[in-house]
Amino acid sequence: MRTSWKWMRVIGWLAMGALLFVGSAGATGQAGFTGSTYASGLLEDDVDVLNRIILPEGVAGSAQANLWLSLQKTRGPSVLFVQTNTWEPGGTTGWHTHPGHSLIIVTQGTITAYDADCTPRTYSAGQVFVDQGGDHVHVLRNESTAEKAATVAVQLVPASERNRRRGDANAPPGCPIL
Repeated sequence: MRTSWKWMRVIGWLAMGALLFVGSAGATGQAGFTGSTYASGLLEDDVDVLNRIILPEGVAGSAQANLWLSLQKTRGPSVLFVQTNTWEPGGTTGWHTHPGHSLIIVTQGTITAYDADCTPRTYSAGQVFVDQGGDHVHVLRNESTAEKAATVAVQLVPASERNRRRGDANAPPGCPIL
């Protein structure tokens, strides 16, 4: 009787392992991509910042667009990271998410960003884009065949997520594995 219980436990553990493997099999991995943390620091207090600047008439192209706003609000400790990223020609981050948003500056070459809608958005050196974080599934690629690409990202995440800043994700339905 003891032997049959042992085998049932072994079979149960093998089945759970197989399910975990199958569940992660659709996730896409990074290739030709390297990320490195340049600096990080703990914000122990809540953040509650609102900046408003009234722009002169017509600066932003319309009389209604004369108010610039910037809002950052957190509850609880956060960690701020400065991340440097490099892509070899053809390199990819693989589909992934982050628990917090990132402001990303392209410092070399060109990066193509794909969201769940599979629409390519291209950014060249000197341009900035935002990764929304949360459940925002995306992939960043260097689609050049000859030139490296690089970015610097400033990322704010809850302190509880500091060790899980990136989560691999499956390619969205209808999107190729890029």
